Amino acid sequence: MTIITLTSDWGTRDHYLAMVKGNILSKISGVTIVDISHNIPPFNLNSASFVLRNIIPAFPEGTIHIMDITSDATIEMPHCVALYEGQFFIGADNGIFSLIFDHPPDELVEIDMIQESDSFTFSANDIFIKVAKHIIDGNPVTSVGPARKLLTSRIRLNAVTEPDLIKGHVIYVDRYENVFTNISKDLFLKIGKKRPFKLTFGASRYQVQKISESYKDVSEGEILALFSATGYLEIGISMGNAAGLLGLKVDDSVRVEFG
Repeated sequence: MTIITLTSDWGTRDHYLAMVKGNILSKISGVTIVDISHNIPPFNLNSASFVLRNIIPAFPEGTIHIMDITSDATIEMPHCVALYEGQFFIGADNGIFSLIFDHPPDELVEIDMIQESDSFTFSANDIFIKVAKHIIDGNPVTSVGPARKLLTSRIRLNAVTEPDLIKGHVIYVDRYENVFTNISKDLFLKIGKKRPFKLTFGASRYQVQKISESYKDVSEGEILALFSATGYLEIGISMGNAAGLLGLKVDDSVRVEFG
């Protein structure tokens, strides 16, 4: 089974997604297309990388991920294909690879293939599909173009710690308006050492002092904090929209004080 995933900021209102899917189905037989997300905020590499980092473990080796977020190629940020943990990632080296990967890829190649269209505004449709087919046909990644030594670096925003404090940020808001922070469960346990804590956010107007196991652990409309399947601390409201009701957005600060 050949799997191609698509991640983009196209949305679903326009023709872009259907064009790409139609081209894939026309040019590659027996392929399974999986939509990761097409509701990434326009040009937002941080949101795209959060989504992609969380889906990598779910897919088998050989999966091809086409990523089209701010994907115009430049001399400094060319189109590339990377082999990482047995999966292929195709996109512009605009920093998204460095945000997704925890370590350097096994192979990294600049794409040097002639596209069939005279337009250079729709990379996924005009060149990325061609690269995916090239790989599926059994050709080595190294035949796509010259090796690239280093990825364009984009710094991932990490939580900052003190002996009794973790200072983090909101990194993602899902469609239910649950709020994801960059505070991992491992970091929380390491700094917290099972001590009482106070999680504050929304300019310190709101606070939570316990970790819930599920949204049903609190009454409807009550604020809660839990560690989601992503492994990161999440702020939510049972049967409610946390981001809107609490006034939280990406990059807002959150604090966990222990003791």
